Amino acid sequence: MAVRARGWRPPPPPLLLLLLWVTGQAAPVAGLGLGSDTELQIERRFVPDECPRTVQSGDFVRYHYVGTFPDGQKFDSSYDRDSTFNVFVGKGQLIAGMDQALVGMCVNERRFVKIPPKLAYGSEGVSGVIPPNSVLHFDVLLMDIWNSEDQVQVHTYFKPPSCSRTIQVSDFVRYHYNGTFLDGTLFDSSHNRMKTYDTYVGIGWLIPGMDKGLLGMCVGEKRIITIPPFLAYGEDGDGKDIPGQASLVFDVALLDLHNPKDGISIENKVVPENCERRSQSGDFLRYHYNGTLLDGTFFDSSYSRNRTFDTYIGQGYVIAGMDEGLLGVCIGEKRRIVVPPHLGYGEEGRGNIPGSAVLVFDIHVIDFHNPSDSISITSHYKPPDCSVLSKKGDYLKYHYNASLLDGTLLDSTWNLGKTYNIVLGSGQVVLGMDMGLREMCVGEKRTVIIPPHLGYGEAGVDGEVPGSAVLVFDIELLELVAGLPEGYMFVWNGEVSANLFEEIDKDGDGEVLLEEFSEYIHAQVASGKGKLAPGFDAEMIVKNMFTNQDRNGDGKVTAEEFKLKDQEAKHDEL
Repeated sequence: MAVRARGWRPPPPPLLLLLLWVTGQAAPVAGLGLGSDTELQIERRFVPDECPRTVQSGDFVRYHYVGTFPDGQKFDSSYDRDSTFNVFVGKGQLIAGMDQALVGMCVNERRFVKIPPKLAYGSEGVSGVIPPNSVLHFDVLLMDIWNSEDQVQVHTYFKPPSCSRTIQVSDFVRYHYNGTFLDGTLFDSSHNRMKTYDTYVGIGWLIPGMDKGLLGMCVGEKRIITIPPFLAYGEDGDGKDIPGQASLVFDVALLDLHNPKDGISIENKVVPENCERRSQSGDFLRYHYNGTLLDGTFFDSSYSRNRTFDTYIGQGYVIAGMDEGLLGVCIGEKRRIVVPPHLGYGEEGRGNIPGSAVLVFDIHVIDFHNPSDSISITSHYKPPDCSVLSKKGDYLKYHYNASLLDGTLLDSTWNLGKTYNIVLGSGQVVLGMDMGLREMCVGEKRTVIIPPHLGYGEAGVDGEVPGSAVLVFDIELLELVAGLPEGYMFVWNGEVSANLFEEIDKDGDGEVLLEEFSEYIHAQVASGKGKLAPGFDAEMIVKNMFTNQDRNGDGKVTAEEFKLKDQEAKHDEL
């Protein structure tokens, strides 16, 4: 409602009896009783509790009435025509008695008026309708009152404590309203349709009074706008629900406000003191958010799903306003991003986001990285003697704390009370950790930051590591056992016996079984003559060595099958 009228309907038929002809000058009201037939008599049968305005001479009024003779016979009624009688008061358009009787009335007031002939139709009457010298009785209910000097009236009954912006000409607004006449009769309501009224202000899309009445409103403000008919739908009404010459009362609650020229607005809530890096186009972000409309209505939250929103920025994966608003953030930063609809979901909206809605995102940046990132290593302590550095194949024992970039602890070997043990370069840890443990000496402490493509990737670890998470490991290397040359699982520490097969084949039957082979290898390791690759299951290594020598797979090794590594390059065992 409150749009400019485009339809037209003819005015109600003219009254037959309250002719626009007056005899004599209007006389003062004689009294409020009903005793005399020679004076104007007024009985106020109902007066509303609130009466902000009363009829004055020169006002325009709309009222219903029933006209009867003293014997109760009805001669006219506006109710029968289903239309109020609309007229100026005190300008000679009414019989003198009615002109006087209406003065001082309130909207919704009901008066019983007794008009003597001298203030009605006198000695002439109205041929065929009102006999000469007739006393007339009118039961009057005032519906509306306005004056040609009236302007739009605005009464604000609620204003939010914070009002950073108000409606200006050419702004686009979303508001709810109840539309009533002055007597309180409802003619329209956006609440009943469960949909806001969305429009531009000040460019002629609304009736002039509404265009003016909305100016200066804040989001969240509630006001009553009273509009005289010449700033509303005028003499013709809207052709449907609003009669001609009707004053309109709109109870308005402003929900949303923007201008097509608006960009996003950013309010920094929390910015970490240390911000070594800010997000750029092409980065991948993980962040939490609460999404609301301008009036505070909630529409979405990553917190309610207990999962961050993960996306690339600056590449069109999110709405344009968020693409822009997420640039330049620090890890741990909290900011509010206000997105106008042309940079959000536009006129159509999406899901529970209405069309043309301004969106407010309160975000908390958990982490971000770029696909081109490698690991980052920061060494916090190195012992004086740091000459032996870890390399591929070495067996390492270390402690660590694992956390996310926002400080959330994921795991800790210190809490478990035992070290984490691996063979470097054997695929026992994520690639980034393998890279971060290299060239480290015993006693060294370092922090390794691992991007997700070198960590647990998009999938993460269910219940432990979020998908696409950057990981932070604080590491202390406690022990390093040098590994074997690449490709070896066992090496000799000295010269190899020329009679090696015979030494293994203790019973001299020309065949070596797994038990004989295993016993011999373990004896060499125990005596320091040989060494197995550290960090692996020794029995499994020995079994693999035996299997490689048992070329025909019959469970025993003969002298013909037996070869050292330098004799058979494709085998790794001896």
